[in-house]
This record gives sequence, structure tokens and C-alpha cells, in this order.
Amino acid sequence: MAMASSVKVILGSTAFAIFWILAVFPAVPCLPIGRTAGSLLGAMLMVLFRVISPDQAYAAIDLPILGLLFGTMVVSVYLERADMFKYLGKFLSWKSRGAKDLLCRICLISATSSALFTNDTSCVVLTEFVLKITRKHNLTPHPFLLALASSSNIGSSATPIGNPQNLVIAVLSKITFGDFLINILPAMLVGVFVNALILLCMFWRLLSFNKDEEDGTAEVVAIEDVNFHQFSPATLSHSTSLNSQEWKTPSESLSMQGSPIVNGNIQIEAVRNRVSSNEINSVLSSPLNSEWNSNASKDVLAEGYSQKKEETAPSKLVPSTDGYALSEQLSEGKEKLAMMWKRKLWKSGVYLVTVGMLISLLMGLNMSWTAITAALALVVLDFTDARPCLEKVSYSLLIFFCGLFITVDGFNKTGIPSSLWDLVEPYAKIDHAGGIAVLALVILVLSNLASNVPTVLLLGGHVAASAAAISAADEKKSWLILAWVSTVAGNLSLLGSAANLIVCEQARRAPHFGYTLSFWNHLKFGVPSTLIVTAIGLTLIR
Repeated sequence: MAMASSVKVILGSTAFAIFWILAVFPAVPCLPIGRTAGSLLGAMLMVLFRVISPDQAYAAIDLPILGLLFGTMVVSVYLERADMFKYLGKFLSWKSRGAKDLLCRICLISATSSALFTNDTSCVVLTEFVLKITRKHNLTPHPFLLALASSSNIGSSATPIGNPQNLVIAVLSKITFGDFLINILPAMLVGVFVNALILLCMFWRLLSFNKDEEDGTAEVVAIEDVNFHQFSPATLSHSTSLNSQEWKTPSESLSMQGSPIVNGNIQIEAVRNRVSSNEINSVLSSPLNSEWNSNASKDVLAEGYSQKKEETAPSKLVPSTDGYALSEQLSEGKEKLAMMWKRKLWKSGVYLVTVGMLISLLMGLNMSWTAITAALALVVLDFTDARPCLEKVSYSLLIFFCGLFITVDGFNKTGIPSSLWDLVEPYAKIDHAGGIAVLALVILVLSNLASNVPTVLLLGGHVAASAAAISAADEKKSWLILAWVSTVAGNLSLLGSAANLIVCEQARRAPHFGYTLSFWNHLKFGVPSTLIVTAIGLTLIR
């Protein structure tokens, strides 16, 4: 594509630069409006600067991608309501054999759930479980949070619904769900294994040091306390309340209950509290003291026994009331049993609809309409007002994509991406190993500079066209390479993917055990892991 006029190039580059700054640094001091508003601002500037027309801007919005993204988010909301993520969290601590076993489980579960329910959703939910389990066993959260974020990114590469950039690639390339899965699954499995191996090697000493054995101060917390995701940072409550009466003194318990305690010593103490100290001294010095205490104790014992007898034998006094209460309890028990079975049937229905959606995708049906159909089937199956569930959908993400499509399309029309690709293309042919390495390096760098979804939108068409000139099989392979490298590239730095930022923010905001995952600590692991996993995966993609 030829370069546009100088005015269009300058204005289009300015609009894209503003979008890029707000996308990478959403809280920039001069304009802290966030990523979503930043994408809309970039789109609006493209139209105002006449880089593209309003009709071209509307045409740039890819509705199939938005439909697929919306459908998968709704399905994940209902799966969360059906306790799917709760079961995954429980599996993390089920018969755990130590820190290394826990880390491997996190890698496996996060990768699998990300492939089926998107990596962002898995990170939002599973971060809470990881923090709770590490706190329970008094472990440092750092390696486990890295395992969650990195394995989620790698696992999401296996399916078109695993992450947003794969959604874009699947729709643009028209590769079926089954072909996508079969061709990338081997690279994903090996990548997760290698990534876990790197984590074990880097943190072996830390994972071998069990603090529980030294101080025994690990706090036991229930996994049911986790508040599940609403596509926003959740809050947890770990304060355990004890029965207040266990900590009352005898006199406090006596005055609080309003009834005598059947105990001679406690009764004497209660009686002493009712008189002044002088009277107590006189009573204690009196020869009648023992007799008075004995009579008082006998009276209180008799009164307590009489009251206890009345409370334990109500059926003899009011048999009709007891029968009514018994029938009420039976009816409540039947109602609870019916609700329990209704809940189980509903959960089974949610799982069946989800499995049906996955089977339909594997059969090659239209991915967008399959996801939307599954979402609406779950709405109807719930048979209640769907507004609370639909409110959990991240509409800001959908709006961000709309602005992103318009902004990237306008930047492509300036001719800058085409000119840059013309410089790189001779060295990035995928028919030899050197060309694949150059292409992977370009994708890796751009994914961390401009984020992975814009990279796919900017490079996708050019890479596919260059590969199509070689063969149709190479065109398909180029899309798969783009999906693999742009996804794994998210592990390079903390800003490389949204999943990393979600884990970081969730861990930082979690009450009682907040943990900060710093940029440099992530980078020390991210660079070797990303380079090794990417290289190994490229050899397995056919």
C-alpha cells in the first residue's frame, strides 16, 4: 500500500500515538482517562482528522469478533455461578503434597481453564484461590502468581476463545476451532511443561523451604470464603468470629443470660457482687456463713433444675404447639431438599450447554453465533431476570475493541505499517528457519510495545499475504505463528498482557494478604521463559 499524503500521515500518526500512550499507560498524568476512553479518543481523532470517513469507521468495527467475545463472557459468568471455578480452586489444595506440587497444579489448571474460558477470566478468579492457599501454607506468593499469569497466557493460545487476539485471528483467517486446537495444542502442552520447569528451577530453594515446619503459624482458611469474579477486583473476608460467650467471665455470663448458673462457687460470686464489700466481710466472718451459702446454693440449684425441667419437657405442656413446629420443620426440610435438587439440575444444565458449545465449535460451526446461542440458552435456562448476570459482562472491553478497530484501520490507511513491513518482509519468510525467527522477533517486540491485539490487527494481513505467495499451507501456518508468538509474548514483561496486570492488581488489592508483584521481579522470570517457550513452540507448529 502506498503512503498517504503528508498531512494524513502526520495526523494519523498523532491519533495513533495518543491511543498507544493511553492504552499502555492508562493513568498518564496529563490525561488519566483510561484505556477504553483512550481507544474512543483515538477513533474520534481518526475521523476528525479525515484520515478515514465516518462510514469507513463504522465498517472497520468487526461485529463477529465482538459477538464471539460477548458470548464467551456471558458463558463464563454462568459457569462462575455454577461453581465451576470454585471446583477448580478446591482442586488446587486437594491432597496437596507440598509447594512444588501446588505450583505444578496451578500451571495445569490455569492453562486448561484459560483455553476454555479465556485467560483474563481465569486470572480474575484463580488469583484469589492462589493467595488463600499460599497464606494457608505460609508460602511466599511470588512464584505461584508468576505460575498463574504465565501459564494462563500460554494455555490461552490453544483455542480461538482463549484470548482476544486469538478471536481476531480465528475470524480473519477463517481457521476452524478444531484446526486451531490441533495445530497449537502440542506447542501449548510442551510450553506449559517447560514454563513450569523454569519456575521450579528458579525458585527451587524457596519452594523447598517450608515455613510451616519452623513456626507452625500457618493460618487455616476456608476455600468457600472466596468472593467470585465480577470481571473486577474482588474482596475477601478472612476474619473468623468466635462465640463471644466463650470469652465471658462467669459474672458477665450470669448477668448477660439473665438466669442463674447451676454452680455453687459461681453462685457465691454472683451473690457477692450484689452486696457491698463491708457486707461481704461481715457475712464471711459470721458463723452462719456456711449455712447461708449452703441454703442459697440449694435454692438456686432447685430453681435452675425446675427451669431446665420446664424447658426440656415442652411436649407435656403444649403438645399442639410442638406438633405444629415439627410439621413446619418437615416442610422446611422438604423445601430445602427441593431447592438443592433444583440447583443441581440447573448446574448440570449449564455444564451441558457449555459442552455443547465446545462440541459445536469443534464441528466447525460459526464461532460467533455459536457463542451467542450458548449464552442465550443459559439465560433462558436460568429462567430469571438476566440483568444481574449481563451486568457482569465487561462492556468497557467491547467498547475498547470498537475504538481499537477504528484507530488501527485509520493507521493502516496512512501506509506506515505497509512501508515498515516492506522493509522486513524479505527477511521474514516462513519457508525457512531464519525467516521464522525474524518474524517471531518482530511480533515479540511489537506485542510488548503496542500490545498483542493491535499487533495482530497491524501485522495479520501483511504476514498472511506474504505467506500466501508461498503456499496456502504457509498462509495458515503464518496465522498460527502469529497467534502463538503474540500470546506467549505477553509473558515477557508485566505490561505484556492484561492477564499479568489482572494478577498483579488482584494480588495488590487483596485484603489481609496483599502482595505486590513488581515489574523487575516479573522481568527476571519473563525474559528467559518467553524466549525459551516461544522457540520450542515454533518448532512444533505445523
